[in-house]
Amino acid sequence: MKIREYTRSDEKSVIALWCKCNLIVPWNNPVQDIERKLKVDPDLFLVGEKGGVIVTTVMGGYEGHRGWINYLAVHPEYRCNGFGKEIMLEVEKRIKEKGCPKINLQVRSSNNEVIAFYKAIGFIDDEVIGLGKRLIEDEKFNG
Repeated sequence: MKIREYTRSDEKSVIALWCKCNLIVPWNNPVQDIERKLKVDPDLFLVGEKGGVIVTTVMGGYEGHRGWINYLAVHPEYRCNGFGKEIMLEVEKRIKEKGCPKINLQVRSSNNEVIAFYKAIGFIDDEVIGLGKRLIEDEKFNG
C-alpha cells in the first residue's frame, strides 16, 4: 500500500469509501468536513492506495495540546491486512513531529470491532465521556 497526502481529485473516492465504511452521518457533511480539513494541517489528511484505488483514509489533527484522529476508514475487502495500522503509524509519526504528546479519538461505544482495533495498536480507554456542541449546522448529506 502506498500512503500519501489527500489531493482534491480524491474527493469522490474518499467519500465513497467513507459511505462504504458507514462513517457518514447526516449531520456531518463529508464535503464540508474535507473543506475544513484542507484549511488546517492538510498534511495530516492521508490516503492509502492499493493498485491505484484508495482503500484507506485517516484525518489527523493537532491543536497545540492534543492530537486527534478522524475518518479512519479501511475498505471492507482490505481489512485485516495491516492497512489500518500502517496508515495510523504514519499519521501518528506526523502528529508527533509537530510536538504532540498524546492522541485522542472518539469511537461510538457500541462499535466493539473498532474499539478492539484501536486497543490492539496501543490505545487505551481514558474513561472519559465525550461531549459535543455543534456551532455550525452542516447541510444534510444525501450521498
